Amino acid sequence: MTAGYDPPPASGRGDPHLAPLAFEPFAVTVDLAVFTVRDGALHVLLIRRGQEPYAGAWALPGGFVLPRESAETAARRELAEETGLSAAVVTGLHLEQLRTYSEPDRDPRMRVVSVAFTALVPDLPEPAAEGGGDAAHARWVALGEVSELAFDHAVILADARERIGSKLEYTCLATGFCPPEFTLGELQSVYETVWNTTLDRPNFRRKVLATPGFVEAVPGAARLTGGRGKPAALYRPGPATTLHPPLLRPEGSTR
Repeated sequence: MTAGYDPPPASGRGDPHLAPLAFEPFAVTVDLAVFTVRDGALHVLLIRRGQEPYAGAWALPGGFVLPRESAETAARRELAEETGLSAAVVTGLHLEQLRTYSEPDRDPRMRVVSVAFTALVPDLPEPAAEGGGDAAHARWVALGEVSELAFDHAVILADARERIGSKLEYTCLATGFCPPEFTLGELQSVYETVWNTTLDRPNFRRKVLATPGFVEAVPGAARLTGGRGKPAALYRPGPATTLHPPLLRPEGSTR
């Protein structure tokens, strides 16, 4: 007997072929909170449900895990089916497992446990006008426009936003949302968008330039930024992938 395992109080006690019958069956699903920055605002990919429960409501993409699938394989399959994003786009996404959601009444159909994934990705295309599976259609929605979501997806979305906010603290992900050569003001705008806050410009500049390998100056390059001051220096991503020390969020942002 495996250490720490207590067999269920049923007629199948001691019989490995009968023991699972003592448990109520339940399903495993996946849900995905995929973010990008579009037009200076943080957007999340949502689908409009075409079936009950919650027909007509907005929801995160996702669905049931098939018997011979891993959770991540199911997540990529459902994302492709429901949004129409190409196989190449979906395969190339770096999905990070967020957490497991297992409240008994989270789905009115039956007991459902969901494994949630999240990603923050630049340059994602528009989803297909019409979704597949139980999705009527899919689109990018600015976070400020998201109201009620089906199931417990509002909770998942809040947890996912907190996770991606943390990723900007200790990785160089933000440079992926900038042009190949960018000003520090453009980089700061990405942080302000994701963190939903306003940062002190001199303090941000000091921290970025003091972080080894975060950005590199482009020799002799500058760009006018619309003000009356001198042109702003241009930078490109440095060789680092993680930030040491981390670039911490101000208190109260996206928390």
